[in-house]
Amino acid sequence: MSDYQVVQSKSPVFYNRYERKSELQHQTHYCSGCGHGIAHKLVAEALSDMGLQDRTIFVSPVGCSVFAYYYFDVGNVQAAHGRTPAVATALKRARPESIVIAYQGDGDLAAIGTAEILHAANRGEKFTVFFVNNAIYGMTGGQMAPTTLVGQTSTTTPWGRRPSNEGFPLHMAELIATLEAPVYVERVALCDNKNIMRARKAVRKAIELQRDGVGFSFVEILSPCPTIWKMTPNEARQWVADKMVPVFPVSVFRDRKPPAIENGGPRQISVIELLGLGEFSPAVEEPVAPRSGRRNLTIKIAGFGGQGVLLLGQVLAEIGLREGLEVSWLPSYGPEMRSGSAHCHVCLSTEPVGSPLVEHPDVLMAMNEISLRKFAPQVVSGGVVIYNRDALPADFAVRQVRVSCVPASELADQLGAAKAANMVMLGALIELTHVLPREQALAVLETTLHDGALLEIDRRAIDAGIDFVRKAAVPAA
Repeated sequence: MSDYQVVQSKSPVFYNRYERKSELQHQTHYCSGCGHGIAHKLVAEALSDMGLQDRTIFVSPVGCSVFAYYYFDVGNVQAAHGRTPAVATALKRARPESIVIAYQGDGDLAAIGTAEILHAANRGEKFTVFFVNNAIYGMTGGQMAPTTLVGQTSTTTPWGRRPSNEGFPLHMAELIATLEAPVYVERVALCDNKNIMRARKAVRKAIELQRDGVGFSFVEILSPCPTIWKMTPNEARQWVADKMVPVFPVSVFRDRKPPAIENGGPRQISVIELLGLGEFSPAVEEPVAPRSGRRNLTIKIAGFGGQGVLLLGQVLAEIGLREGLEVSWLPSYGPEMRSGSAHCHVCLSTEPVGSPLVEHPDVLMAMNEISLRKFAPQVVSGGVVIYNRDALPADFAVRQVRVSCVPASELADQLGAAKAANMVMLGALIELTHVLPREQALAVLETTLHDGALLEIDRRAIDAGIDFVRKAAVPAA
């Protein structure tokens, strides 16, 4: 047997298998080219090398890192959106011997969590913060973040970020470094091997400082987000180097001993009791009657990530808006970028919309069987269910609603674009309800799609949905 040397392996700080899902237990939920995978590896490697795994508590908030507790075989605490520094403060003061790591994204730390991070840093809490900055809200679909660059487009700044309207991007490392208490503040970038090695050193140093009881440390990590940026992994890394680094310079902003603090610094507290929430039993409402007036409609669209569920809801809302209706669109989805459940609520009304939440829709558009079984019982009596199959499941029955089975995925495949299934469903909705005109739907797509070939496929998909419903309504000779 020839000698061999292991040069790369999975850190023992990670679980052997990721049991978040029954399938694909060998991989995380992060998209290809996402910087979180690299950042996770750097943190895990440092904890393993220093022998700190059994002492570590990892705090992850809402965001793309929400499932970190499925990956890191350490103590894990899930924090509410933006509240990671507050949770980390409680953990470190209650268990000062622990290595407490706060792991946050830009939308989490620099937006809703601004107060928590500034005050924790100003108090000199002795935990470590890893701040992943990709200049966008990644998990929630690409809205502008506090760190979005000037001129950068997002779903909430399609014209590009304008300082006169949205302000300038926040420089969190520089802001933290103006405070007296922090002992170590550095910004690194995951754009090439040289910078990744620099990030590795920064991660290790920040953890070492906490191990040695020195003080508050903060490492900002410029990270690629290929999916939301609509780039390949290589393009996204290059964008970090070419666009983000000039705005957010890679540098050490603070590296010093902690300043003298009277009375020995933050007082250690004991946790006597955690706040418990009692059981909540929501009132069950009777299904509401169908609204009168053909131009009032509430719609629930449901499926899984990747089926265009949220996009279809946005298109419907835009069509209604152009038709002079009051509209609302409310998305709901899991933290995965792909394969997770997703649904949205759409209201179209001649009167102001009181609430965007649709509990009992007039129409359910179910893209898969799971959504059909979950939401069909909520449809109002006399409502409509549009199901993305050629027939209902044999053991499924729903009363007092009209069901239209439209094999949208199959029809889209026949057109050569599986992703157009949502547009087939749109065509079916147009024909079944007669609330929104086909011409306005095409006008919305023309202004949102810049790919002529894709626009033509979507047009044909809408017509396919309309034609299928029309033919199904004609009695056989």
